[in-house]
Amino acid sequence: MLFWFIGTSIASVWSVFRDPKFAYRWVIVGALVPMFSVVVVVAVLTAVMLLTIGKKLVRKNLLALTIGLFLHLVFDGAFLNTKMFWWPLTGLSLHGYEIPLVERGLLNIPFEIVGVALIFWTKRQIKPSISGV
Repeated sequence: MLFWFIGTSIASVWSVFRDPKFAYRWVIVGALVPMFSVVVVVAVLTAVMLLTIGKKLVRKNLLALTIGLFLHLVFDGAFLNTKMFWWPLTGLSLHGYEIPLVERGLLNIPFEIVGVALIFWTKRQIKPSISGV
């Protein structure tokens, strides 16, 4: 599943920030990383903030990547599995966890269609902003 995560992530970021110069490519990269634990994403965010002090451009891009990681959690429904969402605080074992993407099965097809529609919608929203219309 690609288009669901790409479309929902860029549409969400556009809806919040309305910035045509935002690092959308990094959001997409982050959104495509299979991430299921908010603890891991918060650790990544903490590392980004600590390691990029005084490095404005690097921080901007890595924060966009981290936003994509958070959005993957949201749009994958990772929060529906409490033990996986809070891993490793709920124990180190990953045995028995089902990946939401696999659990949905054929329901992924309409999600992908919505994702494609959101990509086109966001592209139309961003383009007028760039030209100043």
